[in-house]
Amino acid sequence: MSDVTSENEKARNTAPHWWFETVPEDEDGTRLDRFLRRLIPGLPQVDVERMLRSGLIRLDAAKTKPFVRIAAGQEVRLPPHLRMGVARRPGPTSKLKKTPRRDDRLVKQFDSMVIAEGMDWLALNKPSGLAVQGGTGTKKHIDGMLMALADGNEEARLRLVHRIDKDTSGILLVAKNRTAARRLSDDFHHHRIVKTYLALVVGIPNLVTQIRHRLEKQTGRGSEKMVVTQQGQSAHTEALRIDVMGRKLALMALRPQTGRTHQLRVHMAHEGHPIAGDGKYGGAEAHPGGLVAKRLHLHAWRLRLGDGVLIEAPLTGHMRTSLLDLGLQLPVGDWPFDNR
Repeated sequence: MSDVTSENEKARNTAPHWWFETVPEDEDGTRLDRFLRRLIPGLPQVDVERMLRSGLIRLDAAKTKPFVRIAAGQEVRLPPHLRMGVARRPGPTSKLKKTPRRDDRLVKQFDSMVIAEGMDWLALNKPSGLAVQGGTGTKKHIDGMLMALADGNEEARLRLVHRIDKDTSGILLVAKNRTAARRLSDDFHHHRIVKTYLALVVGIPNLVTQIRHRLEKQTGRGSEKMVVTQQGQSAHTEALRIDVMGRKLALMALRPQTGRTHQLRVHMAHEGHPIAGDGKYGGAEAHPGGLVAKRLHLHAWRLRLGDGVLIEAPLTGHMRTSLLDLGLQLPVGDWPFDNR
């Protein structure tokens, strides 16, 4: 068995939901990008190049360039959501025919969020304002997208393994299969995966702070707030100051050592440094003025997986704009949090 065949078989066994397409005889010598755009009518060239660059699309299990000439019999691996736009080949001499496609906007939105891939996981950079799961009055959410993209095939469905708040942007990890979902969920539960958030907070906290305040859900009709109480569940947040803007605002790295609901938001507000835009826990103090948006400035920035792989989600949207406007800088080079 050749090395290429072995790698393809390995990919099939570990990620059976991926779509594998064998290059037919009449496409021998064709540029890869042209083959892909004929296979999937309407697929933009920029999307082809991006997915090849990231490795979402592979030729014989390897990353490659869009201009590479393909040969009959080679195997192209594509992400499952592209099946929505596939033009099937009834026979070797048949012309490509366009089949009905699902919502192109959904496909493009999902693909635009993918920032990293492992053998059995994908990492998304979720925008602020998009919920992870549905609820009262919430019709659009990541979980619903994953169900739609699977096109009714439960085994092919990507699976959630953790959550971040609707108004929090940043890394969301999804598993490619049930086995991976169980393993990653267990890693999150036992804190083998290290999470680091970026937060813009009001005031100037200490350089390093260990925050330990017990948390419980506030009682009362219609209340969904978490509060600090002596009887609540233990909660621990490690905070490191990265940069400051005068005496008004600070950029913080927050690392939750426990996983309580709204933990970072409640802890920072209780310390007297609410996260900018968090009126729910910080009240009027969380809106100091001078920011483009009065929205939550909290971003799930980094995940270090149990095997040491580090995933980083670039800042986007209003939080990126705010940091640029304020002249706040992210850490570069060696950084204390990386060794903690």
